[in-house]
Amino acid sequence: MAISAGGSAGASISITVEFTGGLEMLFSNERKHNVTLPAQLENGSQTTIADLLTHLVDNVMQDQRKELFIMEDNVRPGILVLINDADWELEGEEKYELQQGDNIVFVSTLHGG
Repeated sequence: MAISAGGSAGASISITVEFTGGLEMLFSNERKHNVTLPAQLENGSQTTIADLLTHLVDNVMQDQRKELFIMEDNVRPGILVLINDADWELEGEEKYELQQGDNIVFVSTLHGG
């Protein structure tokens, strides 16, 4: 899924992405990130959470251990994803089309011990 900076007349969307429960250590120990993505992909489809995941791993994640966040091109089991405070399962999971101002939160429920 190629993300084009060109998109539809250069339209972009800005969202907030937050990492908690230890996931922030994979993202420069920063809990909150402001991310701007094109509103549409090169093929004309809307940008989705799946596209956001690719962007986060390729451009935001500093840690090389991507398997701690992504497994088989999806969020690893044990990580809750909230879209505007709602479980992403209610919103279509990785197929959810991102909207301007969305707040996406990734919460790790995995704890060492």
